Amino acid sequence: MSHLKVTGRISIPETELEESFIQASGPGGQNVNKVATAVQMRFDVAHSPSLPEEVRERLMAQLGPRLTNNGELVIDARRFRSRERNREDARERLAALIRKATQRPVPRRPTKPTKASKRRRLEAKKARGTIKRARAKPAED
Repeated sequence: MSHLKVTGRISIPETELEESFIQASGPGGQNVNKVATAVQMRFDVAHSPSLPEEVRERLMAQLGPRLTNNGELVIDARRFRSRERNREDARERLAALIRKATQRPVPRRPTKPTKASKRRRLEAKKARGTIKRARAKPAED
């Protein structure tokens, strides 16, 4: 049984990928009307035993509306004229999505403005106020 290698620790067995071939639009001449070269690949993200739990959660959050109600990801690959190239393209795109989900997001560390930046901001405000006051009509005594 072959596997789709995603990372050193994650690989997806062929049995978890469901592929169907459909007619593609676009280039191909008369051949495009006769041969089903586009690939529609389905991968059950929600129930896949191959994905670690934290990767699954991040992947589902990243995909959001691209998932079906059952938690499946559907990838349409119709970029190339040959069925085999489209299969490879769909698999590469799935692997790239999973690879992206394996990276933990770096938590944001809140920072405070420096004294110098606060001083510059206040000076700029004062200067702007002075310019605006100079534009105003003089007050009558």
